[in-house]
Amino acid sequence: MKLKFLFLLLLISSYGFSQSVNDYAAVMIPLKYEFQKSDNQYRLNTLTKFNLQKAGFTAYYVNEDIPTDINRCSFLTVDVVRDNAFLVTKLYVVFKDCYGKEVYKSEVGKSKEKEFEVAYSEALNMAFTSVYALHYKYNGKVAAANQNTAVTSPAVAPVAVVAVSTAAAVVTPAADLADPNLLYAQPTENGYQLIDKTPKVVMKLLKTSRPDSFIAIKDRIQGTLNAKDNQWFFEYYQNDKLVSEKVTVKF
Repeated sequence: MKLKFLFLLLLISSYGFSQSVNDYAAVMIPLKYEFQKSDNQYRLNTLTKFNLQKAGFTAYYVNEDIPTDINRCSFLTVDVVRDNAFLVTKLYVVFKDCYGKEVYKSEVGKSKEKEFEVAYSEALNMAFTSVYALHYKYNGKVAAANQNTAVTSPAVAPVAVVAVSTAAAVVTPAADLADPNLLYAQPTENGYQLIDKTPKVVMKLLKTSRPDSFIAIKDRIQGTLNAKDNQWFFEYYQNDKLVSEKVTVKF
């Protein structure tokens, strides 16, 4: 009886994860995971996109052009995490929402191969086995919720839409040009990319329905960039705690 109950519990848990993942229209893939020394090292990011598409997801790299008709919080961000182990390569896949909260974590994929590229590829493919088992299929839930909001909420009236889409109407915090960490905003199709003086792309911003708030992606971390008290703050979750970092931006 206990075994049957445990099996039922696992089945319900798996179903719940599947339903959560199905609420999202697409997945964004970073160019470099935390343990990698360079973009797409061992071709893991390419392999991630291949596996995601094979599992039925629509997937984009963070530097790809994204359709403007997709709500930004309809995206998941995928991360591949290395679990340190002696003589064994262990990887698992994590999906997070636009606020950095974990939605799903895969089973751990393992490999005893000695060659790094072979070992990482084998471990990642094994980790994706549990992702395939979700039988992902987008249910339109997040998009539908946002459509309903657009109908009932006065915040998305035509005047508000003009204010968001017109750069001149957006009041942004004043930038301290003497700040050595000053970032410069370059317009992109879906928002901005923030570059330093190198120049190097430090952060990518995706527009939302509010001119004082963006979905922000920095390295492998996804969160939001919000204007508060005449300053910008990059906010994200780390170990289930909200982190807020001041960012100086010249738009």
